[in-house]
Amino acid sequence: MTSEDAPQLRPDTLAVRAGHVRTPFDEMSEAIFMTQGYVYPTAAEAEGAFAGEIDRYQYSRYANPTVTMFETRLAAIEGADDCFATATGMAAVFVALASILRQGDRLVASRALFGTSIATFDDYFAGWGIRVDYVDGHVNEDWDRALATPATAVFCESPTNPMQDVVDLRHVAARAKEAGALFIVDNVFATPLGQKPLELGADAVVYSATKHIDGQGRVLGGAVLGSKEYVGKVRQMVRTMGATMSPFTAWVLGKSLETLAVRVKAQAASALDLAQWLEAHPKVAVARYPLLPSHPQYERAKGQMTMGGTLVTIDIALDEGVDPHGPEAKAATFRFLDALRVIDLSNNLGDAKSIATHPATTTHRKLGAVRRAAVGMCEATVRLSIGLEDVEDLREDLARALDAI
Repeated sequence: MTSEDAPQLRPDTLAVRAGHVRTPFDEMSEAIFMTQGYVYPTAAEAEGAFAGEIDRYQYSRYANPTVTMFETRLAAIEGADDCFATATGMAAVFVALASILRQGDRLVASRALFGTSIATFDDYFAGWGIRVDYVDGHVNEDWDRALATPATAVFCESPTNPMQDVVDLRHVAARAKEAGALFIVDNVFATPLGQKPLELGADAVVYSATKHIDGQGRVLGGAVLGSKEYVGKVRQMVRTMGATMSPFTAWVLGKSLETLAVRVKAQAASALDLAQWLEAHPKVAVARYPLLPSHPQYERAKGQMTMGGTLVTIDIALDEGVDPHGPEAKAATFRFLDALRVIDLSNNLGDAKSIATHPATTTHRKLGAVRRAAVGMCEATVRLSIGLEDVEDLREDLARALDAI
């Protein structure tokens, strides 16, 4: 089938078929090109390849056929012109920004981010002479003020980790354009199936492929997607610094994409069911899920998300007078976590197995109590990543653990 004959495919089919070209000796499972280098038929072709006159594989730090397969497939699902795969999700976050930022430039970012993203901005970018300004990402007026002056890049998560704030991506995209900034969205919580930042005006999208894209706790990976010009800058930086994805990881993730839609849709349905149940439970002070009508940005979420995602964030209800940021709150929350039997305790998310995380002592520990409190996080906050177990088993496990408080 030629490209002219190729049908227009929907995202679920793209997850299985994108980048697949039929040959007379086709295989059901794509090959893994486990090689570090490639052979040239002549010295002249090698010279041409390194001179950029011949487009071909040279070295797997630069490009690899198996990695290309994964990149092509993910780009098709996302609706992006190009994709570059990295060794980890944080490598993707780093190079998405470091490839365009220089000393004296300005980065505007939402205050509610994954803890390691904030550490990267504060400990490295700021130390390299890049100004980093933080805003409350769910407040449009904050973006208006911050982007009233020129900036080089804008970065946010939506929904945010772990408090599930929803950023108005269309609004931020418009303000970023006015400020001359490139707008990058970490779309991990929403997944490629639940939200399309590029369609909402963003310039680029980053993923930790370790999360839903793998979804089975096996490998680390990341990806940066956007225009060919922008991803070309990312590609040039990564091929120099070396944080490229391995062929085996790309093969695993390519196979994972084949089940992405089935997994995420089932997980999101269970997450909404459990969020509704948790919200009504007397031992839960608040349940946060983008598609709960009680969510502060519910209407915004409905306008830019097709699914609410697989994460539910709760605050355990505490006795009257207990400080939610104090040791008693932590002890009560630990009793809940330690009583879980079906749901695992881990710091990952998006897995087929359900996971509970205490952000204050794990993923967001380095932020400190003041910065955690600024985004609404406390010692009673628990992030639940809903997996593929039977929803009734998960409900019973949560009920048993809540009773243990």
